[in-house]
Amino acid sequence: MQNTLNELGLNQIDIENPREIRNLLGQFATGVTVITTRGQDGRKVGMTANSFSSLSLDPPLILWSLAKTAPSLTDFCAAEYFAIHMLAQEHHQLSGHFSRGAEDKFAGIAHQQCPVGIPLLDDALATLLCRNVQQYEGGDHLIFIGQIEHYQQRSGEPLVFHAGQYRVASAHPAL
Repeated sequence: MQNTLNELGLNQIDIENPREIRNLLGQFATGVTVITTRGQDGRKVGMTANSFSSLSLDPPLILWSLAKTAPSLTDFCAAEYFAIHMLAQEHHQLSGHFSRGAEDKFAGIAHQQCPVGIPLLDDALATLLCRNVQQYEGGDHLIFIGQIEHYQQRSGEPLVFHAGQYRVASAHPAL
């Protein structure tokens, strides 16, 4: 006997309810990043994103996505390079800072400029300097593919985002 989807506990997605979809997808815990570049006008651009993933080891590719309505979309599309900063658990305020609009998001934020002009945040858990190799349509977002050219990393615990809140990751007690 075959069960119906409802009997199996599966609900049909309501595409007219974006909050329901956001809550559903928020059940997947993600790391938190700040992505930076240099705008076409020379200004430093930065934003918080949790839509980041590894894509390929050979060549070393990553992907992330940006809403088509984001003010920084044209800057990231035109940029030759961008940097992904993986945040540590102590960086929750930094994440919040880069998630809000500001005239100069880098004012008061410790950072350096790399030789290709991209602002690099100090003290990130890891920083990936990536060549911006391609973008793809993805619904209401644009998916960016970057090839890692340089990186740094340090030890520490990651900042995690789950169900609309920052979380702290810890080693599983059974391991």
